[in-house]
Order: sequence, then C-alpha cells, then structure tokens
Amino acid sequence: MESGRPTPPRSPEPMSVPSPAYERLAGDGIDLAAEVSGPPDGQPVLFFHGGGQSRRSWRGTAQRLAAKGYRTLNFDLRGHGDSGWASDGDYLLDAFGRDVARLIDHFDRPVCLVGASRGGQAALVGASLRPGRVSLLMLADVAPLIIESGVDRVRDFFQASAGGFADVDAAADALAFHLDQPRNRETSGLAKALRRGDDGRLYWHWDPLTVAPAMLNPPSEGERIEAAAKILQCPVVMVRAEHSDVISDAGVARFHELTPQLEVIEAKGVGHMFTGDRNDAFAETLLEQLARFAPTTA
Repeated sequence: MESGRPTPPRSPEPMSVPSPAYERLAGDGIDLAAEVSGPPDGQPVLFFHGGGQSRRSWRGTAQRLAAKGYRTLNFDLRGHGDSGWASDGDYLLDAFGRDVARLIDHFDRPVCLVGASRGGQAALVGASLRPGRVSLLMLADVAPLIIESGVDRVRDFFQASAGGFADVDAAADALAFHLDQPRNRETSGLAKALRRGDDGRLYWHWDPLTVAPAMLNPPSEGERIEAAAKILQCPVVMVRAEHSDVISDAGVARFHELTPQLEVIEAKGVGHMFTGDRNDAFAETLLEQLARFAPTTA
C-alpha cells in the first residue's frame, strides 16, 4: 500500500573506476612512478606520501576521488617505491620540491596537491615554485615548525630498519613499536612494501640514503619551508592530527603568520601519519575542500 510520502531523490551513483594505470613522469632529473585513475579531462589531483612510505598509502583516497570524476595521480617520491633513485644522493627537501614543480609542468591547467608529512613538505615547496598553477594545497600534519622529539621517533624507526628484517612479521613488529601503531596481523599488504636484499633479508622499498641522518630535518629545511610558506598564493588547508607529536600550537601559529590564507582542520583521535590508517576519513575532508576550490568537471 502506498504511504503517500514522496520518495526522496537518490544520490548520484559514483562512476565505475577501472584499476589504476601505471605511468612514469619526469621529475627533476628522475622518473617518478605513479598510479593514475579517473577521467583524462577531470581536475588533476596529485598525491605525495610521507617519508619511508609509498604511493600505496594514498591509494584508497585516490580511488575515492577518481570515482567522483577527478583525475588522480598517486606518486612514489624520489628514492621510494618504483621511482628512480637519485644518482647524486640528493634527498633534501629542495630536491623533492623541484620534483613536484616539474610534475605541475606536465599539466595545461592548475592542479591540486595533496601531501602527508615529507610529501606535504615537498608539495608546499613545489607550489611555491609555480605561482598561479595550484588550485589547492592540502596538507596532512605539515607546518614550518615541527617538534624535534617527534622526528626522533621517526629517526629511530629508520635506524632500526637499516639492517633489514628476517621476515615480514619482524618488519611489522618494528613498524608497530617505533611508530606507535597497532600491530597489523595481516601482513600480505606489508610484504609489497619490502624488497629482498642480496643477503636474503627484507628491506623497506626505499633508497637507504633517503633516510640518512643528514637528510632528516636539518636546520636548512625549516628555513626552506618558511621561505616557501611566505610566498604561497594558493588556498592552503592543513589537516592536523589531534595527537600529533610533530605539529605544535606554535607551529600552527607560525604557519598562520607566514600564510594568512591557511585553514586548519583537526582530525580527532589520530596521531601523525594518520593518512595510512584513516584514508577514508581523509577522503571525505578532501572532497569537501575540492568542492570549494576545485570542483570536478564530471
């Protein structure tokens, strides 16, 4: 029997998204590996992962956006995943930023940049090098000033990883212990982030020089981020983890001084590097910001 109440309109169904295509694009003297999804004429959104991670950390979010009509490109940073290793060993922030700037040059329209931690720093510097070419800079836990003790925790993880691991379980134990993350009992996905060395041990899929002490937050990098933040012209949104051990109130205040257009959103109940665990939650926030600053044409 009919209820007499009008039927609410149905939400538009997301488009079907094929599996990502694999491409290599030129960075600053290095080819960078990328997963590409979404319609070719969609608004380009470029993703950059944190140090020691790979493009897999953004895969879920990139697919969500592609289903909404965005053209997503999910990159491995230089020295990470399937991207090229720097023959000169240059893994300082400027080099990552130049890579991002060169990637922006591949497009004939403004792009959106999304980055977490090291990838966010690279996106920030890259955006500053290409004024007028970025519609939105979306950052996860990135600010000009960072808490050194939080960086020490990451340094300890890298140092503990230098000798490799006997098996995937040992790698999972190190990841959980040093980065204060829940121990994942399912390690099949983690195995894809490891490579077998000539000695038979398993190593993270990165160039060891990328995590050398000289490359991890030297004083010159703080100065470089401040200089870049000061000249940013595009909209900037930073999602700050509520329990971050690298971003402080002072760091956020300094970011506001340098970049008056900055908007800050707090991600409740999570810590630094939260995007690896909370991609779905971040995707919703990102979609809201893209709707404001760079709506898709689909």
